[in-house]
Amino acid sequence: MKIGFIGCGNMGGAMMKGIIDSGKCKASDIYTSDASEAALAIRKEELGVNTTVDNKEVASSVNVLFLAVKPQYYETVIKEIAPVVTDKQIVVTIAPGKTLEWLRATFGKDLKIVRTMPNTPAMVKEGMMALCPNSNVTDSDLDIVKDICSGFSNTEVVAENLMDVVTAVSGSSPAYVFMFIEAMADAAVADGMPRASAYKFAAQAVLGSAKMVLETGKHPGELKDMVCSPGGTTIEAVRVLESKGLRSAVFEAMKACVNKSKGM
Repeated sequence: MKIGFIGCGNMGGAMMKGIIDSGKCKASDIYTSDASEAALAIRKEELGVNTTVDNKEVASSVNVLFLAVKPQYYETVIKEIAPVVTDKQIVVTIAPGKTLEWLRATFGKDLKIVRTMPNTPAMVKEGMMALCPNSNVTDSDLDIVKDICSGFSNTEVVAENLMDVVTAVSGSSPAYVFMFIEAMADAAVADGMPRASAYKFAAQAVLGSAKMVLETGKHPGELKDMVCSPGGTTIEAVRVLESKGLRSAVFEAMKACVNKSKGM
């Protein structure tokens, strides 16, 4: 199995590292291209993968091809590699807003395409990734992609009409969580805690809370209520968060994210 990545930035690099570390594929069987020779040199040094500035070389050499460039470069890259990509390969995309129909039309031919939306926690092998295959992708093709991606992420197949929602709730949401952690840490620093400790306490609290949601199966509201003792400190903090519109802010931010994704 040979795997290719066009684009080797943060996301592409994280995916390659996860694949190699998990033993899904040897570094010698991974090929990547990028416009930046400096970025390629970093991936070569860090991971030992094959590197080139020639996108066509990568596209014509692999069984599974990940398009790991930013959305604004998709059309240019696809038109460049379209002549050498065949219907025997599986093309995996990671760009928001680029529908399966848009991808088919841009390639100008029927291919096996799996549209995905990963997120940056893939860098620590805790990613969440939605997958949406087109009709040319067989069950065994999809299993191959899921197995590859399991090296760096949890995966779940979703209907294409949910992909923009996935962008908001998973693809972009690490940024919201980082802001929340930063805000909690700043407040702790304001009350005298050293900054390094503040980040550690805040981040571990978020990590542990998320794990409780996933592992207990309890509703987040129920878990919140378990922390809120009558007349206690937590319910007072919750009261302030409600009065300041935390829920509404999250709702509006995600709505804006969905709308932006649809327009890309």
